[in-house]
Amino acid sequence: MPTDIEITTAAESIRNGELVAFPTETVYGLGANALDEIAVTKIFELKGRPRLDPLIVHVADPKQLELLVESLPELAADLIRKFWPGPLSLVLKKLASVPDIVSAGLPSVAVRCPDHEVARNLIAAAKVPIAAPSANRFGRVSPTTAKHVVDQFGERCPMVLDAGPCSVGVESTVLSFTESTDDRPVLLRPGGVPLEEIEKVTGALACHLHEEARPTSPGQLSSHYSPMTPIVLAEKKSVAELARGQSSVGLLSFKEPSETACDLAAIEVLSASGCLREAAANLFAAMRRLDELGLDLIIAEPVPEIDLGRAIMDRLRRAAVPH
Repeated sequence: MPTDIEITTAAESIRNGELVAFPTETVYGLGANALDEIAVTKIFELKGRPRLDPLIVHVADPKQLELLVESLPELAADLIRKFWPGPLSLVLKKLASVPDIVSAGLPSVAVRCPDHEVARNLIAAAKVPIAAPSANRFGRVSPTTAKHVVDQFGERCPMVLDAGPCSVGVESTVLSFTESTDDRPVLLRPGGVPLEEIEKVTGALACHLHEEARPTSPGQLSSHYSPMTPIVLAEKKSVAELARGQSSVGLLSFKEPSETACDLAAIEVLSASGCLREAAANLFAAMRRLDELGLDLIIAEPVPEIDLGRAIMDRLRRAAVPH
């Protein structure tokens, strides 16, 4: 775990307009002072991220929302009491003090409070909200360890606070309070808080999960979370059919496969017991390991689209879009 001195040093870097990679419960983030336009620009430059893709701003506690949003709808306050700190991001109408580069020019901003002590301590020590997408090259597999961050950026890598693997392993759920016709939010991205749990608070929600030409939150572009190796989903065809004609194939399996009808170069099992929470935590690291083998193809088995399975399938479908 990072020492107090390391966190203090990282906080000074944030205040001085530099970037710091830090752990959250979801993935490692690439952070900058959310109120410093020039600092936030460095995120886009290092990641190669298009300026039309907005960022999520992280706060140490709900009091910091006063620096970011105009008002807090009653239902948003209910969700914050239930799920913060945690992997839930809320899109709300922003204050003018939030630079347009953070929100991609939109009048709204996505905010969340991470459920990770190191992340909250960093934000508190920096005394500013921190804008932070995943700490990787844009569109690639998200990092769930400090090593993943270093491997992505090499010599260009900023300071990294290493707190070991992320516990959740997929990005936050995103709800928007700016796109609905009533007081209830709209689901923009499934993630670490299952929709079933959210709807216990909100009632049934509408979902806007399709590709957006102009995203209103991260994770809405069709091709995302992608390894360099082509990946396909075994939804309509069997593994054997998809592997035919390929000389080197890896399988991303939900559970331990009882048997396979073809020769595979490698198999990564997300959860031997079929636990969706374990599968989510292992997803990106398993994709990375397969990607490092120089395979011709990765075949991913679908998982049940319930609970965290909805987030896993969202990431797999976007990873499978040609890039």
